[in-house]
Amino acid sequence: MAADTSLTPHDPYAALRIPDFRRLISARVCFTVATRVQGLVVAWQIFRLTGDPLALGFIGLAEALPSIGVSLYAGHVADSVKRKNIIIVTVTVLLLCAAALWALSSPAGLPLLAKGSLYTLPLYVVIFISGIARGFLGPALFSFMPQLLPSRDKLANAITWNSTTYQASAVLGPAIGGYLVAHLGVANSYAVATGLLLLALVQFAGIASRPLPPREGEKLSLQESVLSGLKFIFSNQLVLAALALDMFAVLFGGAVALLPVFAVDILHVGAAGLGHLEAAPAVGSVLMAVALTYFPLKRHAGRKLLWAVAGFGAATIAFALSTNFWLSLGLLFLTGVFDSVSVIVRSTLIHTFTPEYMKGRVSAVNNIFIGSSNEIGAFESGAAAKLMGVVPSVVFGGIMTIIVVLFTTWRADKLRTLDMTPKKPEPEPVA
Repeated sequence: MAADTSLTPHDPYAALRIPDFRRLISARVCFTVATRVQGLVVAWQIFRLTGDPLALGFIGLAEALPSIGVSLYAGHVADSVKRKNIIIVTVTVLLLCAAALWALSSPAGLPLLAKGSLYTLPLYVVIFISGIARGFLGPALFSFMPQLLPSRDKLANAITWNSTTYQASAVLGPAIGGYLVAHLGVANSYAVATGLLLLALVQFAGIASRPLPPREGEKLSLQESVLSGLKFIFSNQLVLAALALDMFAVLFGGAVALLPVFAVDILHVGAAGLGHLEAAPAVGSVLMAVALTYFPLKRHAGRKLLWAVAGFGAATIAFALSTNFWLSLGLLFLTGVFDSVSVIVRSTLIHTFTPEYMKGRVSAVNNIFIGSSNEIGAFESGAAAKLMGVVPSVVFGGIMTIIVVLFTTWRADKLRTLDMTPKKPEPEPVA
């Protein structure tokens, strides 16, 4: 009789016992801290130069448009070229972009940012180039991670640890960035980000390369291959509903792009306070992700996902109306708690239902839906703040998030009834 695998004890550290997986998440920690520091510093610098919340929105747009533009082709490349090679090239480009921001903000580069000229244009150019690199990096990283695992039974644990370490580094990044800007200045902050990206590149280089998964007889033209990720997602209601739910929640409900305005004009806490505000959602996310490592989300997963996104919208509305710094921190913390549930469920669904040889292309579509919706959401937030005012625009975004949840609950019955509890193996017939 076969062993009852349902009795196997859950090992919350299963993925961390794999050396190459540890190297990957260590590299991602350095990479994420660096990019979060850089993102906060760029936002702070541009807002101080312009005093315009719409300028903050243009930061997201400058990164999202090139990322979206290359995403589908980047997915094809991730399924056609060794994924580690793509990671090394794109991280190198991002390292050079960080060095360029450092140079532009140094004493020699400051005249290029002098007021009275197109003083923010050089910064936006660097952000645009980094958006292209991130468009190629996302599918390669997403599809490379499962290749480091010796067996599929460690996938859910690896996804949770991947999310946990990402969120933990996202906590450190803004806190470090706010401290650096307040005490060392913009140029030195960019220098730290550059050094961390160099360390990430070294760690990525230390991971053994993996061959591409066999494409199982798939023979497609370039156009068919590029579009196949879209076709796959739009034919799977579960994955499509989870992606759409997360995309619209981020698009409408994200207040993060306007945090410099809240820090300066509403809460009056300056650069150091901005770092804490930026970090609060990530603190909530990482604590929830750690909890889900020990207590995986299985029973009624779809229903819990819908409640979590609705909670995200409600917390966003309350944050917009708060004028107390500590209450605002707590509400941002809650948005991170709710967002963590969405991230882990969505990632698990995509990895579970997507064949290995298609993960680059499906991840590219995920990047369009989710990764770029952060940046487009930043533009939407900036534009709405310009038209409606900062507080009304964030309240509007939270209301729209709740409306999206209600619509998804009505239309996506498979997501509403999703249950990820493992089924017990059926007993073998007695001979």
